[in-house]
Amino acid sequence: MIRGVLATRGRNRAAGEMFFSNSSVRTPKSCGREVEDPEDSRSPLNGIRVLDLTRIVAGPYCTMILGDLGAEILKIERPDGGDESRKWGPPFFRGTQESTYFMSVNRNKKSVCVDLKKGKDIIYELAQMCDILVENYVPGKLNGMGLGYEDMAKIAPRLIYCSLTGYGFHGPYANRPGYDVIAASLGGLLHITGPKDGPPCKVGVAMTDLATGLYAHGAIMAALLQRSKTNRGQWIQCNLLSTQVASLINIASNYLNGNKEATRWGSEHESIVPYEAFPTKNGYMTIGAGSDAQFIDVVKRLQIPELATDDKFESNIARVKNRTELLQRLRDALQKKTTQEWSVIFEGASFPYGAVNTIREVFDDPHVKHIKLVQEVDHPRTGKVKLVGPPVTYSYATNIVRSPPPTLGQHTSEVLKNILNYSDDKIDTLITQKVVR
Repeated sequence: MIRGVLATRGRNRAAGEMFFSNSSVRTPKSCGREVEDPEDSRSPLNGIRVLDLTRIVAGPYCTMILGDLGAEILKIERPDGGDESRKWGPPFFRGTQESTYFMSVNRNKKSVCVDLKKGKDIIYELAQMCDILVENYVPGKLNGMGLGYEDMAKIAPRLIYCSLTGYGFHGPYANRPGYDVIAASLGGLLHITGPKDGPPCKVGVAMTDLATGLYAHGAIMAALLQRSKTNRGQWIQCNLLSTQVASLINIASNYLNGNKEATRWGSEHESIVPYEAFPTKNGYMTIGAGSDAQFIDVVKRLQIPELATDDKFESNIARVKNRTELLQRLRDALQKKTTQEWSVIFEGASFPYGAVNTIREVFDDPHVKHIKLVQEVDHPRTGKVKLVGPPVTYSYATNIVRSPPPTLGQHTSEVLKNILNYSDDKIDTLITQKVVR
């Protein structure tokens, strides 16, 4: 039985028809999850079940967000190794082959090992019991296995099917494998990232993957809302290249409307001065002045107030025009003290500022500690696992780390028995035949 606000709204529909689950295939009770924990009723996606055929980063990041919000995530993995990122190390957890990379985007999921070719019927049955299917195979791969959108829509018409690809299903690049750094290269991100007059650089994390996962998550939520009105599923297509080009925002607008080609600026801002990371006596401090009043505050605290009355720096337009001279004056001033000393001086400032932290300093930061962003869960093989929890909070709803990333095939038997009602003998036979693990 599905409970919670959204499911309650669903019961106001035609008799026997659940708001989210594919009730045309199974009885209402078997379509949802029986709620045991009262906290589940506060989870926005309580009662939603996701068939997760994704791996690496973009897809798993999307489904992890859905899992944080209470959806039940059935992560389908290959029996002969599972998600490739399980082996993306070092580092691995001490004494195990569990990669820290895999752990970062796979919490709140159940690992179910199914050979997609031998166990296609299992996927069909699970799809009938799910609300959402997410996959990130090369276009055409699942079609050839009878698991494409059109195949699944026939057996589960209310299924929301989301495909994440490198370049979409059409065009000259459609059949290329999609990786974050390649899409970031083709999409211009590497061209605008890096030091002035230096080579292109990739961003420190897979931002194109993450942005695609976020786009997919939002699209899925919208499709769920629309399904409540139409009672129909649909096919969502997201791809890395389109996401990256869309994420160029002002850089794209500058070119499309002003024919202005972008260049690399390091940490400087093309249109705002000052707005960059400045060297201090022992590190770096990032400072931004988005208004004239903020600029006045900056130079007063740097003890060079005369710059505030200099005609060359009186407005942002003037500061951009004379950026070389101004930035050198600011750099000279900032290198006289340590980052920690400047942090004390800047306390209460009208302008934004912040130390350029190492990763150790990020997690030692008093504000990061105060908001309890890092959470710890018990893992069956590694012991304690520390994870960065959801960054979004709600006044009522829960958005939390519920369970650790799963071991390979940890929930195969549980899912086959409890969701598909398979007998122990049938499960044992499937294991012997290497259909599941």
